[in-house]
Amino acid sequence: MPPAPKKTPAMTKTEVRGFIEALASHNPAPETELNFTDPFTLLVAVVLSAQATDISVNKATKTLFQVAPTPKAMIALGVEGVASHIRTIGLWQTKARNVVALCQALEDKHAGQVPRDRQALEALPGVGRKTANVVLNVAFGESTMAVDTHIFRLGNRTGLAPGKTPREVEDSLLKRIPADRLRDSHHWLILHGRYVCKARKPECWRCIAAAWCKYRDKTPAPETAAPGDQG
Repeated sequence: MPPAPKKTPAMTKTEVRGFIEALASHNPAPETELNFTDPFTLLVAVVLSAQATDISVNKATKTLFQVAPTPKAMIALGVEGVASHIRTIGLWQTKARNVVALCQALEDKHAGQVPRDRQALEALPGVGRKTANVVLNVAFGESTMAVDTHIFRLGNRTGLAPGKTPREVEDSLLKRIPADRLRDSHHWLILHGRYVCKARKPECWRCIAAAWCKYRDKTPAPETAAPGDQG
């Protein structure tokens, strides 16, 4: 996880509500960009998404889930079989081993079902707190907050939820975001960090929530070339 950017003053609760409501008005029904059909395929997709883009994961799982849509089928496919479908994504060798191992754990300990329990999820191979939060939120409708690099950056940069670690940012978001908006905020913040509040150069000029953001060095809109300047 990268270090927190230059310290930004924390938003007030009123500003947090305004920021979140602005994102909500732009995208009333946010969804994950990972393709899945059930809690199991979601779990596998999230495990594969570590240090990889959702687009690359979706390309890999399109064929993987066709041949192995269940834990038993994934076990039968084996590590080499799983690996053959996911070689285009980062850390594919480790991920292939983890996917088969977590499928075996699902069969041995949970009758082939994805548990709706944080401790049980985090005990699965390749599953950490962030992955467990995504599964609990998306598959089971719980108001969890999975803090990835985008949300960690955004929480600090905007003043929404400053924190030195992902867990600090997560705990702050859970306290500061209105309860009725908490579940969807997981998606709003990830998407906002991915497409607008970008790492190298945030596109502040087109941020729908800029009025509430406490970031001091907002990026101005690109200058529009004069009619005679275009080649």
